[in-house]
This record gives sequence, C-alpha cells and structure tokens, in this order.
Amino acid sequence: MKLTGELVIGQRRTRGTGGDFHAQAADGGEMPDPVFGGAVTSDVDTACTLAESAFDEYRQLSAERRAAFLEAIGEEIMAIGDALPERAHKESGLPMARLTSERQRTVNQLRLFARLVREGRNEAPVLDSPLPDRQPPRADLRQRRIPLGPVAVFGASNFPLAFSVAGGDTASALAAGCPVIVKAHEAHPGTSEMTAVAIMRAAARTEMPDGVFSMLFAHDMTIGQALVRHPAIQAIGFTGSRQGGIALLRLAQARPQPVPLYAEMSSINPVFLMPAALEARAEKIAEGFAASLTTGTGQLCTNPGLLIAFAGPALERFQNTVASVLPTLPPTLMLTSKICQSWREGIDRLSHNPKVSRVAGRPNDQEQGRAGGVLFRTNAAAFLSDPALEDEVFGPGSLLVVCQDFNEMRLVAEHLSGQLTATLHLEPNDYPMARGLLPVLERKAGRILVNDYPTGVEVCDAMVHGGPWPSTSDSRTTSVGSEAIDRFLRPVCYQNLPEDLLPASLKSTNPLHLWRRRDGTPVQDQ
Repeated sequence: MKLTGELVIGQRRTRGTGGDFHAQAADGGEMPDPVFGGAVTSDVDTACTLAESAFDEYRQLSAERRAAFLEAIGEEIMAIGDALPERAHKESGLPMARLTSERQRTVNQLRLFARLVREGRNEAPVLDSPLPDRQPPRADLRQRRIPLGPVAVFGASNFPLAFSVAGGDTASALAAGCPVIVKAHEAHPGTSEMTAVAIMRAAARTEMPDGVFSMLFAHDMTIGQALVRHPAIQAIGFTGSRQGGIALLRLAQARPQPVPLYAEMSSINPVFLMPAALEARAEKIAEGFAASLTTGTGQLCTNPGLLIAFAGPALERFQNTVASVLPTLPPTLMLTSKICQSWREGIDRLSHNPKVSRVAGRPNDQEQGRAGGVLFRTNAAAFLSDPALEDEVFGPGSLLVVCQDFNEMRLVAEHLSGQLTATLHLEPNDYPMARGLLPVLERKAGRILVNDYPTGVEVCDAMVHGGPWPSTSDSRTTSVGSEAIDRFLRPVCYQNLPEDLLPASLKSTNPLHLWRRRDGTPVQDQ
C-alpha cells in the first residue's frame, strides 16, 4: 500500500492543510516519505457532520451487515500483508513478532464483536408482559439498547494496532452501531493511514453509509480538542497519559451537553509477593517478574511497577535474582524520544529520592532512545508518606516496598489509588493473608491475578481492562473484552408500542431468534 499522508474522511482521502509533518522513526531519525498533512477544524466538522448523517442509517442496519463490516475490516487489515507490521516496527521500534501478534489480536477483536452483534448482545432485549388485571395495571413494556451516536477515538502510542485506528475502542463502537472518528496518534501516522484505508475499503465493500468511519492526523492538541467539543460527538475513547485523559475529560464535561469519556490513563499494577510463595520459589518469581517488567520496554499499561513483600532472606533471594537477570537483558527502543525523555526524568527522580535505593538494573550508560529494566527499593513507612512514590514511571522500572508485617502490607494496599491490575504470588500457606487482602484489592483493581504476571490482556468475554480512578475515568467499564461494547449503548423502554412499530429484536414473534429476558426468564422463544 502506497502511503500518501492524506486524511480519510468517509469515502474520501483528502490532503490536510493544518501543517505538514514527517513520521519519526523510534530511533529518532526522520522518515521522509510521505509528508503527512494535519487536519484543520473544518476537517473535524466535515467528518463529524458525515458521521452524524450516517448514524441513523448505520445503527438500523441488520446485525448481519454490521457483523460482516467488522469481519471485512479484519480481512482488509490482513490483506495489507507484512507491510503493516513492518511500518509499525519502523515507527514504534516494537519487535516484528510482537506486532504480528498484535495484528492478529486486532483482527480477533473485530471477530469477537461481530459475534456479539449476531447474537444480539448489543441490544440485550427485555420483555415484561402486560398485567391488565393487576391493580394498578402494568403496561406492555419492552427494552433494548441503542447506540449513543458518533464516537471519537484517540489512538494510543504503545499499541499502534490493537489500541489504535482499528483497535478495541473503534471495534466496540462500530459493533454498538456508532460511527467512529479516529484522531491518529502522531507517533505512528503511516501505520494509522494503512489501517484507516483498510477500514475505508471494508466500508465500501460492505456498502456502509458514507461517514461511518474517518481518520484525522494532527500534530498538536487543537484537533483533538475540537473533536471532543463537537456537538455531534456523543462519546470518546482514550488511551494515554493521566494528564491527557484528565484534560479531555474536563472538555467533555464542560460541553453544553456533557458526554462520557472513557479514558484509560495510569496504573502501577501492584504485585504482592506473599511469604510462603517467596520461600518456595523466589528465584522463579524473580525471573518471571524481570521478563514481565521489560516486555515492550515496559511501555504497557499493565506493567508491574510496584512490588510489595515482607523483609527476610526469601526477599533477598528474590532481589538478588532480579539484580542478576536485569543486566543480561539489553536495553530496547522506547516508542518515541519524548517518552524516553520522560522515562529518564522519572528514573532520575527516584534515583535522587533519599527514601529510595536503586538495587537492580543496568548502569546509566544506555543508548539513546533505549531503556533497560531498573528496580528500586523503599520501605512501607516511606511509601505511605511520599505520594510521589506512587506516580507511574512509564517504562521498565519498578519499586519494591518492604513491609515488616501483614498489617503494614494491608496499609500499603489500602493506600493505593485505583489500578488496572493487582497480583498475588502465593502458596496455600498464604491463603489466610490473601483472604485479608482480597476485599481491599477488589476495591482497588479491575483484574486480580494469582501466580501470574499482569502484562498481557486476553481478548475474551470475562476480561476486565479497567479499574477505579485514576486507572480509568469510569470504573464501571472495560476497554478490552466483550463488555467494552456497553460503553457506547444506552437503554430505551417501549411502552404499549404497536407490534408493527416495534424493532425486530422486541417483536413478539422473535424473528431474529435472539435470547431475550421475558418476564425475568432468559428464553429464545419463537
């Protein structure tokens, strides 16, 4: 696929006039071909107006047609071939094996949501029969869920495929019946253009209404802000920094008509190393931790950025193993020079904190644009007294908090802000303490793991990739898994609506053969 640097607005490719820019390779070099044109506010208005015009037609298409559109997107992405992960590799520095896997995950997400649409999961129909003889009588009541309207999606820096143009936010919004406008991430514009053209081709191939999808480039904040403020936009999906997420959240709430912004922002993903587990397998846990910490150069939202453990010989064995393993893992490229600079500043702050000591990692002679794993250590009293120690340092760094007893460990758990994940490494002898921690961790995290590592998020029905503030802006939601579709739907109740006017999912004859809740009981009635 030849890159042109053009915007995708509905079924048209157009040159942005908001300022030219080049893609930057992850190693800092400029990629001369092509020159990308940034959008202007009139492009935002055109894309949003098209999306608004397409909304009613798109949301009323049959489930089969919307599902076929989602599957066609996956097919068009695969049809690009290796040129897509190769471009993503140049722009992000991520290994080809990781990007090939991420491409498959992106396609699997699209297929998952196609299945949900065919099952009627998006509508979730409910029927309550009339009770004319009851006092007071009950009317005929039927409910289904409908899409919110056009959705703005902000591509993420650390997943150029699975959390970007055709990622989970886009897939779930399209499945819900919402047109999507993507603000591509400036770190991988070529990858974004390739993916956007694939979606455009899938839309044409399956005869979707013009405006069901658009993609805009921008190299400053103006276009993203205009997108959030546009009255046609009814919800926003965002994956990125806490600072960026909070800024967009304020814009979304300050609109004359506030709209939901689903932001995944910040998490340090605490890992509790319970005493019996450390005693039994400190070295094995340490090796797994080092691998998890440095996966993707630590640039994962589920990176294990905090360890909590009891002082003692077993912990020293763990620490010594980490100290021996991390230097053997060579520094790898970070996504952008800006992210690398931020990482170095965060490591410097920890290195100069008198309450913290550096206990493992490579020396500070790492190549430009690259980072290697680092482990710091502090005690529970220092952690509880210094809020800065809970700040996320985006990259392969982690802080070990040493506790004297279980009460101190529980205090640390209670002190934590909201997280995407919380992990327990334990043996049966640790179960009594685990029972004491679990109620706390349920309040603090969206996913609780045992004897595993938080990096890696399965795309399936049971997955929750969300959590309390500030890990996300809405702890009731997930951005991965089938329930991601719920973010872009709202319920509508129909009271005494004539059979001829009812949507197909609510007709008495059940022509779509959906599972429905009738008078409180799930049935697949005819």
